[in-house]
Amino acid sequence: MIDLSPGGTLEVRDQVPDVLPPGDGTLRWVDLEGDGEEGQSLERLREQFAFHPLAIEDCRVFDQRPKLEEYRDHLFLVTQSFAPADPAPQANASPSGAAGELHLYELHAFLGKDYLVTVHTGNIAALEQVRARVIANASLLERGVDFVYYLIASRLVEANFPILDSITDELEEVEDRVLAAPAQRDLARIFELKRQLVLMRKVLSPQRDTMVMLARRGDPRVSERSSLYFRDVHDQLVRLNESIEANRDLLGNALDAYLSAVSNRTNEIMKSLTLLSAVFLPLAFIVGFFGQNFESLPGAPHWMASQTLMFVMIGLCLATPVTMYVWFRMRGWI
Repeated sequence: MIDLSPGGTLEVRDQVPDVLPPGDGTLRWVDLEGDGEEGQSLERLREQFAFHPLAIEDCRVFDQRPKLEEYRDHLFLVTQSFAPADPAPQANASPSGAAGELHLYELHAFLGKDYLVTVHTGNIAALEQVRARVIANASLLERGVDFVYYLIASRLVEANFPILDSITDELEEVEDRVLAAPAQRDLARIFELKRQLVLMRKVLSPQRDTMVMLARRGDPRVSERSSLYFRDVHDQLVRLNESIEANRDLLGNALDAYLSAVSNRTNEIMKSLTLLSAVFLPLAFIVGFFGQNFESLPGAPHWMASQTLMFVMIGLCLATPVTMYVWFRMRGWI
């Protein structure tokens, strides 16, 4: 818990047995991490801060859609962000996307006029960074708890840009590999990236509406000065969603290129096999004709012992492939 008194004194306490709403102009940030299944801490907060029971009920389950709900004296916000998967995922990381390559982080927040209560499970890097900044610079909290929430939301949104940049770079590599030599692993990776982008759009798209509501003027819990900053976060989310849509188009192009390359390669294989079959078909007829076991044919008695016919057969077997090759080249088939 972090308190800023009217005199500008900053007080940081890690363990607080019972948290009460601030009074006498004090600004308070309460961070609740790793609440147990009993929800005792949430229940105490509900009793002390008069949070709405529906908001508390939503706060017990970390599988919410990003949203903003308005109550009489506070706002309830759900914000989500992504981070690359670590070899040892943190407790609050929910596997998402393809092959567990992304982790989803979810933050619940209660925003009042002079207090901010954040609820999450495990460590969130963006939250820890803002906490360190506030402790090092008390003037950030002096600008209001709504400004502190802006700092948190901004850091959560900015964490998605490196992920999208890495996806874009990998898409370019996949396209180059597909055009050079398409492989089955490229097709699998295309669908994995597509699932990641669909999940990111599902999470980040509704957060634009949340930031629009915070950026509008007139809410007593969000100052006019802070609303301008939330507008900047909204612009960042617009850029993220545009980047997601652009990457989805690139994925579609990569998939089309893969299918075209595979189809062309299959056509080349079938063409080669067809030409090979076309060459051996007359050879099979020639060999089959001269391989008959009749000793005499009309007009050719004892033909099986004729050296002339043997040379004719050999000449036909040699001339037929050459003739067909010249014919294929003249028709432009090879």
